[in-house]
Amino acid sequence: MATELSLTFGLAGRYSNALFELARDQGELDAVGKDLAALGVLLKDSGEFEQLISSPVLSRAQQGKAIDALLNVAEAHDLVRKFVGLLARNRRLYILAQVIRIFRERLADHRGEVGAEVISARALEAGQVEALESGLSKALGRDVNLASQVDQSLLGGLIVRVGSRMLDTSIRTQLHNLRLVMKGVG
Repeated sequence: MATELSLTFGLAGRYSNALFELARDQGELDAVGKDLAALGVLLKDSGEFEQLISSPVLSRAQQGKAIDALLNVAEAHDLVRKFVGLLARNRRLYILAQVIRIFRERLADHRGEVGAEVISARALEAGQVEALESGLSKALGRDVNLASQVDQSLLGGLIVRVGSRMLDTSIRTQLHNLRLVMKGVG
């Protein structure tokens, strides 16, 4: 499968695949996936956490202790704690975001799902998210795992990304396109 082969390349792919296979063999894919998703959110939202994993000033031991303490407080799965500790010992924490992304893609593929992202000007209501997931599932012929974000600069409308495909119906883009057309007229 081309998708599976593309995930095995690179350092992050090798680490992610090793974690995926360990979690699958132990029957803990869901628990590990949940913990990695939470870690990904923390990585994205916390500048301090980002600084912790990318700091060249901190030693391997310091990074490992700090991350282990964080994962203990979060009650992360033992496999996740050991894996992230291994990344710290090997000075590979800088690839953590890539490892998480690849693991999530592989997990979605394993479940027969396809990942999609929707960006809207305001938070979508539960019914809107369900309708969007249902429509995308019907169009793609697969279950859709939808992640949503808010970007107020869109003004209105949506941007939907599925793999390399993107549908941009945002008002910001429509105004930009109108501005380009108007420049051509004048």
